[in-house]
Amino acid sequence: MEFKIKTGDLARLKTPCLILGVFDKRKLSGPAEAIDKASFGHLGNILAKGDMDGDKGRTLMLYGVPGVDAERVLLVGCGKRKELTRAVYNQAMTAAVTLLNQTRTGEALCTLAELAPEGMDPYQAVRDLATVAADLGYRYTATKAEKQPVKHPLKRMSLWVSKKHDLEAAERAVRHAAAIAAGVALARELGDLPGNICTPSYLAERAQDLASEHPRLKVEILEEADMQELGMGALLSVSRGSRQPAKLILMHYAGGKEGAKPVVLVGKGLTFDAGGISIKPAADMDEMKYDMCGGAAVIGALRAAVALELPINLVGVVPASENLPDGQANKPGDIVTSMSGQTIEILNTDAEGRLILCDSLTYVERFDPAVVIDLATLTGACVVALGKHPAGLFSGDDRLAAEVLAAGDYAGDRAWRLPLWEDYQTQLDSNFADMANIGGRDAGAITAACFLARYTKKYPWAHLDIAGIAWRSGKEKGATGRPVALLTQFLLGRSGEATR
Repeated sequence: MEFKIKTGDLARLKTPCLILGVFDKRKLSGPAEAIDKASFGHLGNILAKGDMDGDKGRTLMLYGVPGVDAERVLLVGCGKRKELTRAVYNQAMTAAVTLLNQTRTGEALCTLAELAPEGMDPYQAVRDLATVAADLGYRYTATKAEKQPVKHPLKRMSLWVSKKHDLEAAERAVRHAAAIAAGVALARELGDLPGNICTPSYLAERAQDLASEHPRLKVEILEEADMQELGMGALLSVSRGSRQPAKLILMHYAGGKEGAKPVVLVGKGLTFDAGGISIKPAADMDEMKYDMCGGAAVIGALRAAVALELPINLVGVVPASENLPDGQANKPGDIVTSMSGQTIEILNTDAEGRLILCDSLTYVERFDPAVVIDLATLTGACVVALGKHPAGLFSGDDRLAAEVLAAGDYAGDRAWRLPLWEDYQTQLDSNFADMANIGGRDAGAITAACFLARYTKKYPWAHLDIAGIAWRSGKEKGATGRPVALLTQFLLGRSGEATR
C-alpha cells in the first residue's frame, strides 16, 4: 500500500473517500465538525436519524455530501472520547480499511490521526494508522487461491494532518511504517508457508534473495560441515533426525561507522518441530511450522533496516533445522557437547530450540557485539504465564531490558519482563553433564532462559520468548509477524533515527 501525507482544507481535497471519526452519542471529531460546517449541517442531520451513534468500530458510508469535493465520506465510530485508547484508535482504522476493501474506492484520505489518544505524538499517531492499514493488506496466496479475493483492494492511503509543523514527522512516520509493514509481511509469509516448502535451505535462499535486492546486505550460509568444524554439537544434534540439512544463516548489514560494534539479532529457525523422539501430541502439530517465526522475524527486521538504510551495523543470525524422530535423532539421556565446550544432557528432545540457539549465541562472540537479542518460540510455559499478548523478556541487564520494553511499548508490540534469577539455575543440574536441557515443570520459560544465559556471558544480552505472539490459532490461524515492529523500533532508537 502506498502512503502520502496531506494537509489543507478538507472540504476542498479531492479523494474517492474521506474518513472521519465520530465519538459516542454522535459527537463529531474536529475534522468531522469542519466537514459538517462545509456541508451546512449534513453530517449532523444524518446522525440525527439514528443510523450511527459513534459506537466503537461501527461504520457508515455517505454519498453525495454537499459542499465537499470527496466522492464519499466514511464515518467511523470511535467510542467515548475520554476512553479512546490506542487499541480503540487502531480498531477504528481497522474498521475503515476493512470496509473500504469491499468497495471500489481504491484510495482514501484518513483524518483519524487528529484523534490520537493522549500521549501519542503526531509521528506515532500516523505510524500506527499506516502500519494497521498495511497489515490488513496481507494475503497468504503462496499455496492457495483466495475463496473470496478482494476485488478492489485499497491501494493508496493519504493521511491528513492539520498542522504544517507536523508534516516532517508525519512523512517520517509513513516511511518507517512502510518499511516495518514490509518486514512484517515477509515474516508472516515465511511463517505461514508449510514445512515441506519452507525448509532450512528455503530460508537460506530467501535471505540470499533479500541480499540480492540490497547491495549493503551480505549473506553467508554455514553448512553442516562448517558447523561440525566449529564444534556446534548441540545444533547439529537436532538436525540428525531430519533429511533436511541444517543451515546457519548469517546476514551482515554495515550501515554504521566502520569498526562500530554491531547489534546482533538471533532467531530460532526450526522450520518444523515434531518434538523428535519426545514426540508432540498429534492435535495441532501442524502449527509447529511456526517454530521458525523467530528466524522469520529476524529476516523481517533486517528487511526493514536495510530499506530504511539505518546508520547502524547489524548482524542477523538464523540457525535453521528440523526436529524429527529418526534412528539418528537425539534420544532422552544423550549427552552432546556445545560449541562452548559445555556438555548438555538431553532429557527431552522437544526442548531443542535452546540447543540450536546456544551454539549460535557462542558463535556471535566473534562479532564483538554491542548487544545481542535472541528471539524464539521457545516454551509453552511462557504462553501459560503471559498468554498471547506480550512476549516474555529475560535479561540480566536492566538498561537493555528497559530499552527493549520501551521499544515494544512505543511500537505497540509489547513485551513483559520475567525474572532471570540465579536461584533457578539449580533446576538445570545434571548428574552426567554440565547441565540438563530442561529444568522440570516449574518455571519452564525461566529455566529455558537460564539455559541460554550460560552462553551469553561475554556481551549484553536479552531473550524474547515469542511462543505466545508469533501466530494465531483457530479460525484466524496465521503468522502475526511479531516482533518485527519491536525490533525495528529498537534499531531506530539505537541508530538515532527514532526522532529524526
